[in-house]
Amino acid sequence: MSRVRSGSPPPSAFAGFRFPPEVIVLAVRWYLRFSLSYRDVEELLVERGVEVDHVTVYRWVQRFTLLLADAARFARHAPGDRWFVDETYVKVNGVWRYVYRPVDQHGQVIDVLVSARRDAAAARRFFQRALTTLKVTPAEVVTDAAPVYPGVLDDLVPSVWHHVERYANNPIEADHSQLKHRLRPMRGLRNDRTAQTIITGHAFVQNLRRGHYELGLEDPPARRVAVAFTELARAL
Repeated sequence: MSRVRSGSPPPSAFAGFRFPPEVIVLAVRWYLRFSLSYRDVEELLVERGVEVDHVTVYRWVQRFTLLLADAARFARHAPGDRWFVDETYVKVNGVWRYVYRPVDQHGQVIDVLVSARRDAAAARRFFQRALTTLKVTPAEVVTDAAPVYPGVLDDLVPSVWHHVERYANNPIEADHSQLKHRLRPMRGLRNDRTAQTIITGHAFVQNLRRGHYELGLEDPPARRVAVAFTELARAL
């Protein structure tokens, strides 16, 4: 039985689009999963007889990425209790932005937050968002030696063990490289909202591939994302 909640997002998610849902979801999946530009996806679709402009592909990705991730949230495994927290940075419209992007001990990307600043307010916003959305309280949080974290953690999660040690945060440092690899073929991110959507979608696909959802687990790993997106399309 499907673990995806049917009816949320609303059944009319594809209303007004002249292309069938299968084509739209395929384009979104290709873009999020592989190191492709919007023009690359356009070309692949044209080879399959689907005439679509790369700007339309961009609009599909922006429209449906968060809807697909939201449709899957009831099938998501609860994150572990050990969080490796760090920030990386990306360029958005020529300006550097920080990306809070932690993983747990099982390799699940917990959440992402694009921020103009790397300060206590941004760290607090990230933790409040993650704790509220996931309703999971970590027992241990591993960070670098940034001075903003102790006060934020003491305030929001006073019971947590805050672990700061050289090389202890290697899991998230290594995981950042996966995001950087995906962003490399892009011609820049247009704005903070676009960046948040794309980076959230990348994390969502990573978690699907790593088996952190009750979706496609009975299929070979190479087909897991495709099977999951097919099921999620029926829930939109």
